Amino acid sequence: MKRTKIIDALACTDYGCEMTVMGWVRSKRGSKNVNFIALNDGSTIKNIQIVADVEKFDDELLRQIGTGASIACTGTLVESQGAGQAAEIQAESIKLFGACAPDYPMQKKGQTFEYMRQHAHMRLRTNTFGAVMRIRHNMAMAIHTYFHEHGYYYFHTPLITASDCEGAGQMFQVTTKNLYDLKKDEKGSIIYDDDFFGKQTSLTVSGQLEGELGATALGAIYTFGPTFRAENSNTPRHLAEFWMIEPEVCFIDLDDLMDLEEDFIKYCVRWALEHCKDDLEFLNKMIDKGLIERLEGVLKEEFVRLDYTRGIEILQEAIKSGRKFEFPCNWGDDLASEHERYLVEEYFKKPVIMTHYPKKIKAFYMKIDEEVPTFNGELQEPTVQGTDVLFPSIGEIIGGSVREEDYDKLKGEIEERHIPMKDMWWYMDTRRFGSCPHGGFGLGFERLILFVTGMANIRDVIPFPRTPKSAEF
Repeated sequence: MKRTKIIDALACTDYGCEMTVMGWVRSKRGSKNVNFIALNDGSTIKNIQIVADVEKFDDELLRQIGTGASIACTGTLVESQGAGQAAEIQAESIKLFGACAPDYPMQKKGQTFEYMRQHAHMRLRTNTFGAVMRIRHNMAMAIHTYFHEHGYYYFHTPLITASDCEGAGQMFQVTTKNLYDLKKDEKGSIIYDDDFFGKQTSLTVSGQLEGELGATALGAIYTFGPTFRAENSNTPRHLAEFWMIEPEVCFIDLDDLMDLEEDFIKYCVRWALEHCKDDLEFLNKMIDKGLIERLEGVLKEEFVRLDYTRGIEILQEAIKSGRKFEFPCNWGDDLASEHERYLVEEYFKKPVIMTHYPKKIKAFYMKIDEEVPTFNGELQEPTVQGTDVLFPSIGEIIGGSVREEDYDKLKGEIEERHIPMKDMWWYMDTRRFGSCPHGGFGLGFERLILFVTGMANIRDVIPFPRTPKSAEF
């Protein structure tokens, strides 16, 4: 008989019909007369209950059907007599696909997330991680749907690159060279002429620069793919391998960009509330009791648009009033997560888009403001048209900017920051041949999933996290 997914079986009201369900056993309980088997196939957070009359089945078969076992059950769909589910299946036949050994690591309840990370190949079968992964899928669908409906083109940028978009140098090198016999020049520098690409290459930290090339041909593009940072950050907010969404749009100004950021993030949150109801209710109950209220709050409020200089004033006013922060927050400092969360969660109590950051703490490609700000009556350094979207519980979730389209200004920034021009000639051509106003942003996909699921650690919203000293599975 054709298999029925459990999500469809639970929604079916054709009681008395025969159907076959297949999945993995979450639990089994019962008496000498009847066994109750909770079965899940990953299609929903909910289990379907299989009611097995002990007299109908071989004792050895029932003994092997424990937590984690994979089975098929054919039987009659009936209205459930117990609370918690509308329907259950009266089993007529059960087939055991795979028994589960007694040392199954996900057998016990109440395991810590740290323990589960050590068994990431098995944690996906738990209720929590099943919910997170279904939400992750839905967020990917929301992203593609949003940009498709708004006229953007999905643009694939290279994973192997010779340019460092962020200029931070924290990149994973890609090479076919024999690391035990490296050829060097008279200065001691490695010679890459005989390497696969004939030059030093690395895994990308961002597809933005190549995305700008696509935007200046197609008008509006977005990338959605893996990126890599060789940053030795062992924190709940950092991964060495993560996914990024990076739209790039021509003929856009700072206000347009902020409108895009707010509209996009609200679309994703709305999609989650509409398409992931059961999973969100589970996570709201088991992980974060304020999750759904917080998601709904994002949709109700207009995001605050806050100048960096005013943000620093608010933070310093808070310090004078007795608020303590671990890190300093003077004009010119890059804000720490604690500062961002104070502004969002305590001061404004709503998402914030912060703009006009000091030039020195932002990337080389950001458009420089014409006016130089004053702070405490003193003239400060130039600022740029950068935007950071700050969210409750997360801090920065989006980083974007209007790009500098003026060739001479951009060249000046590259030289000032000692970025090798030999790697940037193709990028500079976009400013030589028909330069135009344009901008975009980057959204760390896992940061979005953190917010939407209420999970506390970024390693728990990606199937197989890559972090310092950890590349298992």
